[in-house]
Amino acid sequence: MATRIKLDTKTARLRLPVRKKPYTARLAHGIRLAYRRNEGAGSWSVFGGGGTWLKKIGIADDLEPADGVHVLDYWQATERARELARIKDGDTGAPLTVAATLDQYANDLRARGGYQTNVTRVREHLPAALAKKPISLLTARELRAWRDGMVKAGLKPASADRSARALKAALNLAAKDDPRITNSAAWRGLTRLPDTEESNNIVLPDSVIRAVIAGAYEVSPAYGLFVETHAVTGARTSQLLRLRIRDLHDDNEGPRLMMPNSRKGRRRRAESKPVPISGDLAATLRRASIGRPDDAPLLTPPPWGSFTRLVRRLGLDPRVTLYAFRHSSITRMLIANVPVRIVAAHHDTSVAMLEKTYSRYIANHSDALVRGTLLQVSPPVAGNVVPLVRG
Repeated sequence: MATRIKLDTKTARLRLPVRKKPYTARLAHGIRLAYRRNEGAGSWSVFGGGGTWLKKIGIADDLEPADGVHVLDYWQATERARELARIKDGDTGAPLTVAATLDQYANDLRARGGYQTNVTRVREHLPAALAKKPISLLTARELRAWRDGMVKAGLKPASADRSARALKAALNLAAKDDPRITNSAAWRGLTRLPDTEESNNIVLPDSVIRAVIAGAYEVSPAYGLFVETHAVTGARTSQLLRLRIRDLHDDNEGPRLMMPNSRKGRRRRAESKPVPISGDLAATLRRASIGRPDDAPLLTPPPWGSFTRLVRRLGLDPRVTLYAFRHSSITRMLIANVPVRIVAAHHDTSVAMLEKTYSRYIANHSDALVRGTLLQVSPPVAGNVVPLVRG
């Protein structure tokens, strides 16, 4: 039986003995907040379903201030535990539908500071009949028919593929949480479409990027600041939306942002690394932060579709997305002969991924470096010959 004890202050928690068995506090009928006392920072979890399931929800603010996203104080953990338990237990055992699965995935992205466009993209193209279907009854054939139907309706294969991968992520999350879901092979077989491996990496000239930033500031100062930070850092939107005011460092060492990692793939630890920014951007960010607490979001999330409308208003190629800033930043550094490993580290990606996506620019970069070391076989020009004299 889990022990109930006072957990609402870090002082009380740090007095508890370190142990694997969690300490708990009852929140509501069938819901308990669990705290595990570790050698380092403790962790929060929620017992739901009357103790039938347990899910970790965040790190306790034992050693660092709460940020409301990854590091939680007692009250933030309580709110998230109740929210997760309501979503997970709210259907009282009814079969989980595709639509409900997307709701859970959206909540998970929100809790992890992820970009919820992944859910919006799927919902936009999801037929009502498929949305209402229990996921335990899904088949590989109907999922392929849905994906291929998007292409048949005029969506680009790469876009249809992204929607399919987002739905797979939502279904995988549901299957992970519910052992009764045993048909995950249905969506594991939803492989990539041909010719969608290569990213549509549109690279924008600096003059066009400046025009886009100026156009964004015409929409609103907050939106302009979001777009400018995107362009200067080359970071992913999900990383920018997890920035807090305390992540802005504009001291004498040079202005920079402590950029959260993307936690893509198997990475789950919340880490940050310094990303340099211009002095002008740092000053604008600092002015926009005056009077706000350190744990407040640094940037305001943009409305859905705002960048598409901006691109249309400026008369740009409709294929241009916010990701073009990232492609442009990576390409700019490669052309400037910044070592590939440094470019990869700055953009929170791998050298292998850069080699796969930006091979043309890396080839140009390596060609310039190697050319300067080539052996000159032809005789030197007359007049430049210096005889070697034996000593």
